Amino acid sequence: MLKLLRRGGGGQEPVGVGPGWVMPDTVVWMDLINPDRAEELVAEQALGVALPTREEMAEIEVSSRLYQDDGATFMTAFVLAHAEEDVPSLQPVTFVLAKGRLVTIRYVEPRAFTVFAAQAERDPDFCRSGVGAFLGLLDALVDRLADILEKTSVDVELVSTDIFRPSRKAGFKPILQALGRSQAVAAKARGSLVSLGRLLSFATLSGEIVEGKEHRDRLRTLQRDVKSLTDHCAYLTENVTFLLDSAVGLINTDQNEIMKVFSVWAVVLMPPTLIGSIYGMNFRHMPELQTVWGYPMALGLMAVAMLVPLWWFRRKGWL
Repeated sequence: MLKLLRRGGGGQEPVGVGPGWVMPDTVVWMDLINPDRAEELVAEQALGVALPTREEMAEIEVSSRLYQDDGATFMTAFVLAHAEEDVPSLQPVTFVLAKGRLVTIRYVEPRAFTVFAAQAERDPDFCRSGVGAFLGLLDALVDRLADILEKTSVDVELVSTDIFRPSRKAGFKPILQALGRSQAVAAKARGSLVSLGRLLSFATLSGEIVEGKEHRDRLRTLQRDVKSLTDHCAYLTENVTFLLDSAVGLINTDQNEIMKVFSVWAVVLMPPTLIGSIYGMNFRHMPELQTVWGYPMALGLMAVAMLVPLWWFRRKGWL
């Protein structure tokens, strides 16, 4: 799918391309979503440069993701997607600045793109150039990551309260699952922030950005935001790690308490079991069995054999 955003507002409009199609001069942003070969050829003809393939976008080498070619600046960042789902992921998105236009290539639907397109539709002056669209999209991506980290921080705080609540009755399985998901989101968010930080540093080499003071100022602001979010992400990761260690420690403590109870009762019941076993033997010559007080005596011995270990354990503080 190919969508265009024109100067002067109107919002994104999907277009169909064919032989002889020419891009209007008023276009400031061309958005390629899961593009086919025909749409890629149209974008390449309009810009006069070759666009990266999906495989090239996914390469991890910095030189393959951040480079300049024929006057165009190519920048690929990994964007956090599916943050609300059980398995968040990082997907590559490529930004190309060339001839005053922005071209984005993506195979995912980040919410930040939808938010930015809605803002551009509401305000005709919101996006008047390719560089403005580029910086606006990056701003939306950073804001989206900030929202995700804020929600994750709230979730971690709720889990922390649940872990250390004295009256906690639920098991630890939901807690460990929640912490595992928070850790996954924080790790993916940090990876996205590192990628965006490198992109912002490389963007300063673009002549279209360097020429405008306002653009340089916005770029520096975005760099500060990314750095602060990266620091917050590191703190969040450390907090989740601490809570995971605490949860595992509490699980071990609960298991030790259970094993202690079983061990104590095994020791307490051992002497009366021994006495019961002796008097349960079918020997003919056992004087106690022939007396009136034999049965009460056996029961008394069993009770004493149980009470003495209990008294001893309590005195030692083991109970």
